[in-house]
Amino acid sequence: MTIGLYGPYGGRYVPETLIPALDELEAGWRDAADDPLFRAELDELGRTYAGRPTPLTLAERFAPGKRLYLKREDLLHTGAHKLNNALGQAVLARRLGKQRIVAETGAGQHGVATATVCARFGFDCAVYMGEEDMRRQRPNVERMRLLGAEVVPVDFGTRTLKEATSEAIRDWITNVETTHYLIGSCVGPHPYPEIVRELQAVIGREAREQLLEAEGRTPEVVVACVGGGSNAIGMFSGFMDDAEVRLVGVEAAGAASLGTGRPGVLHGARSSVLADEDGQILDAHSISAGLDYPGVGPEHAFLRDTGRAEYVAATDTEALAAFRRLAETEGIIPALEPSHALARAAELDANLVLVCLSGRGDKDLAEALQALETR
Repeated sequence: MTIGLYGPYGGRYVPETLIPALDELEAGWRDAADDPLFRAELDELGRTYAGRPTPLTLAERFAPGKRLYLKREDLLHTGAHKLNNALGQAVLARRLGKQRIVAETGAGQHGVATATVCARFGFDCAVYMGEEDMRRQRPNVERMRLLGAEVVPVDFGTRTLKEATSEAIRDWITNVETTHYLIGSCVGPHPYPEIVRELQAVIGREAREQLLEAEGRTPEVVVACVGGGSNAIGMFSGFMDDAEVRLVGVEAAGAASLGTGRPGVLHGARSSVLADEDGQILDAHSISAGLDYPGVGPEHAFLRDTGRAEYVAATDTEALAAFRRLAETEGIIPALEPSHALARAAELDANLVLVCLSGRGDKDLAEALQALETR
């Protein structure tokens, strides 16, 4: 596979002014990846700051008749898997001599993780967020501000993640000499999909080892929600070479860029996107702000085409039902994003199932409870 490409997907579709910054980032990443001190620092931060390894929990009542395990990224510091990537990119930005970090966020968890690492390392921080997402994820907006970040509202288009990403990229182009763009998922121009995948791969490494210890074998199916796709690609990476393990990604039904999309370019890379016949990007919809995005990481599009992973969808109603069921049967309140994965995992024709519980539900309580009351 050509570096930066996943079959026909990936690459760099960016203004010429960003090519030197991407070259600098790639060189810095190669240097860091080959440096044992970089990995040692991340491992130490994971143990002493983030709370790794996260546990594996057998959900005994959620899906009767199955042995369904949850990889508990909801118990990571800040409440989601996003911190794995944010910590790694913050250490990388420091190695590159940057003083400022910009980011985009939808559900707010990547924004919180970015604000957290900026507070930890002393970076100036600006997080772009659509006004609709700010409304439905108010607790995370307050957390970001408390952590010292500037939360920049985006008030055009659908006022969600797509527009927030566009604005973050514009900021980066303007301030590229001093600023690192800490992208939150396995999307964007090369080398971002690779960087995010490798920083999230800790999820899959841990989960595989933990399940082998608990059950003495690999799972029949690994399930994760897919918006941009970082928690899923991190989880899948631990089982990619286990041909007998099915990999199942679950999209929001109203934002199923793998299930109903077509090849196209969005935010600097070619992937599978929601677009019309002229290539114009269409609006996505999901009750989950983190899945409300009309594109997906290029590696996921490649995995779909090759058949190594399969991608299905869950509706808002199905995700809300799984959200409530996990709370009532296991005493765990999930985020709405992994609730989509839970909705499909419960009905799979498999006995031993592993689900990435990518985040906790504090941020979604108001939105979910209001929706449940009206259904």
